[in-house]
Amino acid sequence: MATPSSADEPGFARALPPIYNVVYCSRAAAGMDEAAVHKIIATARRQNPVHGITGMLVFGSGIFFQWLEGPRESVLRLMALIKSDPRHGRVVQLSAVEESRERLFPTWDMEFVGADNIRDVLADAIETAEDANNEAALRGLMAELEATALLSRL
Repeated sequence: MATPSSADEPGFARALPPIYNVVYCSRAAAGMDEAAVHKIIATARRQNPVHGITGMLVFGSGIFFQWLEGPRESVLRLMALIKSDPRHGRVVQLSAVEESRERLFPTWDMEFVGADNIRDVLADAIETAEDANNEAALRGLMAELEATALLSRL
């Protein structure tokens, strides 16, 4: 007779910590180029692991589009910094959700994705998503990108 695993026993399932995520877009300040964006990425790669934040940043045509995930207080603190950063104009928050799930970008302290590649990155992430909540979030993000209203908000 097989012995039950911990997954078979009620109450033994590993509870996932709540992950808070924010998706926003903003207009880049005049003169913002890819070199300046790479400086932002370098800073994020140093700071985000300290605060438990992961995510991705898309930049193209003068628009920032970013997905941030991590502990609620850390993400909110980072969003306050972004909103006060003169390199960002007119920050528009597209979504903010807190739920118990695995991270969408667990190994990306902050990954830069060029605007030309974002659809491919999201399609790959949707295809490999194991968590239904993650897949739904990724599909929602893809829908936001596809919506022409996204750019008209800025």
